[in-house]
Amino acid sequence: MNVAIKSRVGVWLLAAGGAFAAVGAAAAEPKIGVVDFQRLAIESPQGKAVMESMRAEFAPRERTLQAQGQAVKAKEEKLQKDGATMSEDQRGRAEKELRDGARDFERARGELQDDETARRNEELSRLQRTIVEEVRTYGKAQGYDLILAQEGVIYNASASDITPAVLAALQARGGSPAAAKPPAAPTPPPAKPQTK
Repeated sequence: MNVAIKSRVGVWLLAAGGAFAAVGAAAAEPKIGVVDFQRLAIESPQGKAVMESMRAEFAPRERTLQAQGQAVKAKEEKLQKDGATMSEDQRGRAEKELRDGARDFERARGELQDDETARRNEELSRLQRTIVEEVRTYGKAQGYDLILAQEGVIYNASASDITPAVLAALQARGGSPAAAKPPAAPTPPPAKPQTK
């Protein structure tokens, strides 16, 4: 074989090898998805169930606190209105009742806020575990290599957003975080071409 033919064969082999490498690299591209965690927490049946449960649990205490606040306000208005006509002793008792009532109200309000915060954190932690497990299940079923939470993403093409598909999977499970998993994960939306 002469040198020119060897050179052409070598160039052809390099070109073919480069083309095969490019095809192999394209086939090995990781499949990446993005999920809007906050949207899943708000719109999923599980998230709605948590919010409704919290409202129902704390509504009686909030009504009691509101009534207590109105009673303190009524005492304050009565003292302002009738204070000039009261004896020193009556005025002193009314002021003490008002201070004690206001202090009790502030203490009850603080306790309610602390209790609501603790319960909310507990329930949101449980909801977060449910959502993370659903995202993992969906990601494995659909062959994703990496799924990112949208809160940490600076740019996201809508084609990589799998939030609607995971939300559909959560809706299929129903409102209970402990509900059974769906038989199969829904398919992701069709990929849209990216524009630069």
